[in-house]
Amino acid sequence: MNRKLPDILKKSRFDYILLVDVLLLVGIGVVMVYSSSAIIAEKKFGDPFYFLKRDTLNSLIGIFLMLIFSFVPYLYFKKAAFPIFIISLLLLILVLIPNIGKGPKDIKRWIDIGIGIRFQPSEFFKLAIIIFLASYLAKCREKVKEFTSGVLMPLIFIAIPCILILFQPDFGTVVLIFAIGFILIFIAGARLRDIMPVLIFIIVPIFILLITKQGYRYNRILAFIDPWKDPEKTGFQIIQSFIAFVSGGKFGLGLGESQQKLFFLPAAHTDFIFAILGEEMGLLGVFVVVFLFSIIVILGFRIAWRIKEPFGTYLATGIVVMIALQTIINMGVVMGIFPTKGLTLPFISYGGSSLVVNLIGMGILLNISSYIRD
Repeated sequence: MNRKLPDILKKSRFDYILLVDVLLLVGIGVVMVYSSSAIIAEKKFGDPFYFLKRDTLNSLIGIFLMLIFSFVPYLYFKKAAFPIFIISLLLLILVLIPNIGKGPKDIKRWIDIGIGIRFQPSEFFKLAIIIFLASYLAKCREKVKEFTSGVLMPLIFIAIPCILILFQPDFGTVVLIFAIGFILIFIAGARLRDIMPVLIFIIVPIFILLITKQGYRYNRILAFIDPWKDPEKTGFQIIQSFIAFVSGGKFGLGLGESQQKLFFLPAAHTDFIFAILGEEMGLLGVFVVVFLFSIIVILGFRIAWRIKEPFGTYLATGIVVMIALQTIINMGVVMGIFPTKGLTLPFISYGGSSLVVNLIGMGILLNISSYIRD
């Protein structure tokens, strides 16, 4: 049947359960950011509410944009995919230019746009590459089983910007982007016999080389294998995280009662906020947060499955995979399952760019859900 797109898609209300779930996670994030950062903020800025105020503002901006994007027809992004990709690429170049890219020491990941606001282009690129790949794979559905169209070209579009991200440097984001890319091209229909040789003989060896050639990355692997071998240096952070979880027990020490946030656990309000949550809210709090993330994944894949339109399917899948993988990696790192990667916990960790981009992604996912037929 040659039905046009408007006949295939039926507009309805978006998924309110997904919306409420995301808002609950953001609310938990605001509370935990304040709880884990007040002492640090007081010492560093003389204001215990410093990070709370910024995180609340970022949350409100992100929620506003999420609601805006929930009403923007997702098919608009199919037409705008290439311009979005080019803009994100230019931003990645811009952040590497001296006096424009900001960050401590040799790290240049942010662009300062004034009035105390800065954003991280690599976070924007994660969503941009999902939109671009979804558009590309939808257009090349008939050729996706060919190696050149289905595997080589998408990986080239991923690799070039990721080289720029490596110069920031931000290896964790590169790993995440490649993982999202491989999952999308596989779901689109690329053959495993084309994917696996590239992954095993090219991507993995390059990643291993990047790890072994950088001392701090290699030390993270050693700390992951045996953190107690150097408990005061490379293994310090993960050991303090273990202590936080053990101290929390089943029901936690109580909100605000964490001891590890008292300058013991580095990055307590960013990468390792999940450990503070485990210490203060216990195993029960951990289960609640995991359950809320599980709802996003289940509802998200349900939306991707039911949309019955290629671009919508790939776009929804990419957004859900982005959230799911970053959540799994962050939680895995904090619990010692994976080596340290430096990725935030979506919606909960302090980090304006990550929070806003993830909420925009949820807004797009909500819009896709509104086109599902009953």
